[in-house]
Amino acid sequence: MLIDRVRPSLHLSAAKPVLASLLLFFQAAPHPEASPQHFRYQRTIRLPSSVTQLTGESCAVLDASVFTHASPSLKDLRIYAGNTEIPYAITLSEPLQQDTDDARILNLGTRSGHIVFDLAMPARPYTAVALDLDAHDFIATAEVSGSQQIAAPSPTSLGSFTLFDLTSQHLSHSTSLPLAESSFPYLHVDLSLAPAPGTSATAVSLNRPEIVKSASVPPSREAQTLYTTLQQTSALVQRGRETVATFQVPARVPIERIAFTLAPGYKGSFSRPVRIEARVTPGQKSDPSLNSSSDPSSEDDSATSAETSTGTILSVHKSEAGREIAQENLTIPTAIGANMQHFAELQVAIENGDDAPLPIATVQLQMRQRRICFDAATVTNSPLQLFYGDSTLEAPVYDYAKLFQPSATPLIATLTPEESNPTFTPRTDARPFTERHPELLWIVLLAVVCILALTAFRSAKKLPR
Repeated sequence: MLIDRVRPSLHLSAAKPVLASLLLFFQAAPHPEASPQHFRYQRTIRLPSSVTQLTGESCAVLDASVFTHASPSLKDLRIYAGNTEIPYAITLSEPLQQDTDDARILNLGTRSGHIVFDLAMPARPYTAVALDLDAHDFIATAEVSGSQQIAAPSPTSLGSFTLFDLTSQHLSHSTSLPLAESSFPYLHVDLSLAPAPGTSATAVSLNRPEIVKSASVPPSREAQTLYTTLQQTSALVQRGRETVATFQVPARVPIERIAFTLAPGYKGSFSRPVRIEARVTPGQKSDPSLNSSSDPSSEDDSATSAETSTGTILSVHKSEAGREIAQENLTIPTAIGANMQHFAELQVAIENGDDAPLPIATVQLQMRQRRICFDAATVTNSPLQLFYGDSTLEAPVYDYAKLFQPSATPLIATLTPEESNPTFTPRTDARPFTERHPELLWIVLLAVVCILALTAFRSAKKLPR
């Protein structure tokens, strides 16, 4: 009786070596090591020839072809000097000052029918001040001066600026002061508002100190994000009421801004909606030279997913009440393309409504500037090469990248055009047997389940009833 009760556990114990063998059989193969001959593409990195001694950080800008032919997230990028691997870090352009600061309003009042006030500025360089004004349908002139202290006897004039709000004319408003880069701790503003033509407001109702609600200081223009132009076209077509530009976008290339340029000399005023749509092109791989096992874009080849975003472009050029008004916003931020593993057709459509089409000179696809940076002091006399195109590699882990602090003035290197690696040798397929034959996994698992079920059934028959 005791022996019969113990037998089921003995059967299960006998199955443990089988399960352990299966785990060893299905375990993943170790990731391969990087080697120059296994990369499909290479580019020479040219360091500045004007520098006699190469020291410190050196950076080169990455372009669209790197994203198309490298692995996702650029994890297979490697730099070699001869056979020596050079550590690197990749940077993404972003504002040096991440946040907008507040400017404290002091001594707010009126003088000779104008609104006057001082601004206590943040302790950093700045190139603009955005005023929050609780007023509509006006045209204003702002005289701005800077000083090291409040009520300085001889402040430095920073210019005269036109502010406006033309919402009743379905245009726009601008209440920002575009300054040359300055660092004065205090600004003095003399603001005079006049009603926009055709409105019922009066100068008295507008020039009230209480309309000045706040002031903010955005990041300096010199600290703004840099962009790289990926493609541009001047071949626009008219489709009904839309002006359409079409691009063929390679796989995995991030499109982060659409920029428009107008024909030289055009000074019209407009506000037009823009629709951006990217739709994948089924059947076209990110790299035709890769086979389906190493190219992630070959998965789900029938995909028809689309990404869409919208925005508005505007331009205001008018002369109102003797003042020239000028404002343009001809860029649209977007986030499209980076997650697409296929080539895509991207269409940029400007909705004209009942107005005449705009004289668009070019439409540009842009991404935030990416740089690959390395220590120039580690470079030997061997040519410096950037390699990519080995999808089996994992991302490298360098101390240099962990401790990297971007320099404000790195040495600027350049990349030569992409070319095929003349020493390229395909890797042998080192994937586990189960990855090459995934159907066997289900067959073996089904067999194990059947064996365990049979063992349990035979053991149950021998238990006393």
